[in-house]
Amino acid sequence: MAEKKEYLTKEKYLELQKELLYLKRTKRREIADNLEYAKSMGDLAENAEYQEAREQQSEVEERVEKLELILAHAEVLPEHHGGNIGIGAKIVLKKMTDNSEKTYHIVGSEEADISNGKISIESPLGQALIGKKKGETFEFSTPGGKVSYKVIDVK
Repeated sequence: MAEKKEYLTKEKYLELQKELLYLKRTKRREIADNLEYAKSMGDLAENAEYQEAREQQSEVEERVEKLELILAHAEVLPEHHGGNIGIGAKIVLKKMTDNSEKTYHIVGSEEADISNGKISIESPLGQALIGKKKGETFEFSTPGGKVSYKVIDVK
């Protein structure tokens, strides 16, 4: 089964690598020490410290596995330079109903954060933007109905 690519900016890729390294080198060791200490306290069946350390260990191992999968299938986005809108593009849109303007950066799903203007390529807006050019007007469906935008700028 082919794994889907995970599109990341260089900054996000480095951030995930750093997190993975921390989890593997530091956090695993801390949890192992906590498990040893908890084991020394006696009966494991009724040992809250031991149970908590095992839960932490499970959470860390799940995150390590997820990060390794993401990084193995990551494609670092090149710097986008105008033209057609694609992943990595920074765009300025004008909403036609109220003439408000917003700036967005199209990124992969792991990096999406609408509060910081980062929209996923897989989102309805992200999908609608692909291939558009500066000056183009387009419309797409949202749960609240159809919305029209105009592309003001592509960087």
